[in-house]
Amino acid sequence: MPRAHVIPYDHGIHAVDSLYERQLFDAVHVIVENGRAALVDTATNAAAPLVIDALAQLGIAPEQVDWVMLTHVHLDHAGGAGLLMSKLPNAKLTVHPRGARHMVDPSKLWAGTCEVYGAADAERKYGQLVPVAADRVVETGDGATVSLAGRAFEIIDTPGHARHHVAIRDTRSGHLFTGDTFGISYRDFDVDGRALIFPSSTPVQFDPPALIATLDRLLALKPEAVYLTHFAQVRDVPALGAQMKRMTAAFADLGLRHETLQGAERQARLEEAMGELLVGEVRRHGVTMDEAAVRRLLSVDIELNAAGIIAWLDSR
Repeated sequence: MPRAHVIPYDHGIHAVDSLYERQLFDAVHVIVENGRAALVDTATNAAAPLVIDALAQLGIAPEQVDWVMLTHVHLDHAGGAGLLMSKLPNAKLTVHPRGARHMVDPSKLWAGTCEVYGAADAERKYGQLVPVAADRVVETGDGATVSLAGRAFEIIDTPGHARHHVAIRDTRSGHLFTGDTFGISYRDFDVDGRALIFPSSTPVQFDPPALIATLDRLLALKPEAVYLTHFAQVRDVPALGAQMKRMTAAFADLGLRHETLQGAERQARLEEAMGELLVGEVRRHGVTMDEAAVRRLLSVDIELNAAGIIAWLDSR
């Protein structure tokens, strides 16, 4: 197994590359405070050894982890929660009240994942989900707080990507851990230190008006930095927030323009339009890599974003 790639930031915050899908795609964040640690999201089962190695690199034993804080229960964020909790004997797991039951009994979560990906692909991506004991799960709704060695983290309900989504505000730094709510920003597309960002409309609870309201709420907190699961720290938050709001509206408009289509044709046409939209954004940002490489990096997002827009259209 390769050593974990740990990216250090200020305030005892670190990103660990989970190696899910590819390098620099999916981050687990570790916060260290006075010899204790908390994790934000877990990635998949395959990431658990990397997280344990990252903790060791930071001088943290498994017994010193107090919290595993989930932004939401999509499996690229929470699929490894049960397995990782089994290796962290003193940790409690925090999760939105809508998601808590899926950590204790992941059978419905697994069924939904198989519906999106197919059973064989779901097994390949995520392995077998491990339940978390109910007495180790803490439901954290809007306004809840979590303390790590006296360092407070505030929970903010953030619907739009999913109804069971929260963001986590570190009161020490004022920074936010936003899962997928504040979008996706791949380091592959950075140009002269500038990040590109776009929404994730993964099935099945994408809600553009709710997401724009959530973005306004997060931007009102004026964080200097935001930590994304895909991928890690971004700054210049007001500009990225404006881009997120513009792109969320563009996603909704793209869906409405294809609303009358049905079935496979609607998925295919939306994937084509989503590809054109995202590749166009990458080009306007100044990325010069060839289009085939750009589309390879965006392939998962193009497919899932199209499917999520369809789920939103059908829910209307």
